[in-house]
Amino acid sequence: MATVHIDRLLDACIKMGGSDLHLTVGRPPTLRVGGRLRSLETKVLEPEDTAAIMKSITPEKKQEEFQEVGGADFGFAFGDKARFRTSIFRQRSNVAIVLRLIPSELMSFDKIGLPKICSALCRRPRGLFLVTGPTGSGKTTTLASMINYINENLDRHIVTVEQPIEYYHPHKKSIVNQREVGVDVPSFSEALRRVLRQDPDVVLVGELRDLETMEAALRAAETGHLVFSTVHTTGCQGTITRIVDTFPVAQQEQIRVQMSTNLIAVLSQALCPLKVGKGRVAAFEFMVVTPAIANLIRENKTYRIESSIQTGKNLGMQLLDDHLWELYDKDKISLEELLDKARQPSAMLEKAEKKQGGRTEEMKRELENIGPIIGAAT
Repeated sequence: MATVHIDRLLDACIKMGGSDLHLTVGRPPTLRVGGRLRSLETKVLEPEDTAAIMKSITPEKKQEEFQEVGGADFGFAFGDKARFRTSIFRQRSNVAIVLRLIPSELMSFDKIGLPKICSALCRRPRGLFLVTGPTGSGKTTTLASMINYINENLDRHIVTVEQPIEYYHPHKKSIVNQREVGVDVPSFSEALRRVLRQDPDVVLVGELRDLETMEAALRAAETGHLVFSTVHTTGCQGTITRIVDTFPVAQQEQIRVQMSTNLIAVLSQALCPLKVGKGRVAAFEFMVVTPAIANLIRENKTYRIESSIQTGKNLGMQLLDDHLWELYDKDKISLEELLDKARQPSAMLEKAEKKQGGRTEEMKRELENIGPIIGAAT
């Protein structure tokens, strides 16, 4: 019965364009659609419901992990319709589950809206390309598109290290070997320690989450491989600072030098619900490491990176706030979304007021809640 139940819920998630399905005791199954939560018109879940669903979809090894540490993550295929990245965890002694829909279609750079120079960067023989942003900002989808571009156009050996594997990549022009942490290899650092002996051209590391993994990724880029990875940071400048600060002070100067010679680009993204209709649109901050930016990284002058991004528009570089403004100006996102995702919301509000010829009634309404947060008088 639980299997039938979960099948219907997964079907609803696909049909309604949901990105996530939340199952927790005391609430009906809930979808995240267009960035917002929507409860399904069905029964309120009880402890036995979530426990039965968890057992019906969770591999035995992951059930053991759940019993031992109170949580586990894994991916599974829902027939040939889709894959789901699943997190099971204990809350108030009950089972809770969050399933993220991994779209089966690998999107093109144009469809995602990536800067055109990304295809040229994917052809580079070596270097580190970072995709950053908060959880749920579409980093995995962007990376999967880049790997797919290489797979379709170039003859490379691609090795991915993921936890769990989300997008499956069949062999096309390239060979793609995908290693799942906890299934094929015990840890990210162990996979990266071995990867250089596997004759890779391209290495994808699911996430740079600790010092050891960061060191290994930099080493792989330094020894002539193209390395892709993600970091949970916002902004290009913040990403560099965060990586350097992870290392002990005595090592930081050396890491800055390594970053300046090996980092080729940082793409920082945020997903915004569309103002009209379903779906979301990605806003990007994009930095290509030019000799001038490499110099700023080496000399620890990252605070000057933003002005270098502004002058690098011919390479497709842009600041997040500039892209958010462009989306707002084209009426794709709301004022609330613009101010919520912007780095400098007060400057964006000022710009919006200028565009509208003053503070409109709609602005006043939207600012009632968020005004104090951004320091705007309401």
